[in-house]
Amino acid sequence: MKIAKFALCLLLVLVAACDDSGADYGPILDGPPTPAFRADLAACQSLARNQRQFDQETAGAAVLGAGAGALLGAADDDAEAAGGAIVGALAGGVAGAVTARERREAIVVECVRGRGHRVVG
Repeated sequence: MKIAKFALCLLLVLVAACDDSGADYGPILDGPPTPAFRADLAACQSLARNQRQFDQETAGAAVLGAGAGALLGAADDDAEAAGGAIVGALAGGVAGAVTARERREAIVVECVRGRGHRVVG
């Protein structure tokens, strides 16, 4: 049971560490930045950072992963449901965090483009 508590704490730390990841992305420009670029970039990064639905989706992915892992663990004679739930929660949390980071980076890129800057990546 101590391992389960440790894994749960690890998952919570992992999800918290990924909070706002991707919002600090600095896009690559085609040419020199304009005088307004820094202010526009800061505003776009703030917009991406404030998208809290990504954090909820990451938590949801962890819960779904835990449920799937528990079912698979319970179905396997050699494994236990708690172990499967832990592994599933970690996998779901990581996958959700990666997706949230990519979506925040995309928000920064599209926002900066929308403000008239030539972004290549």
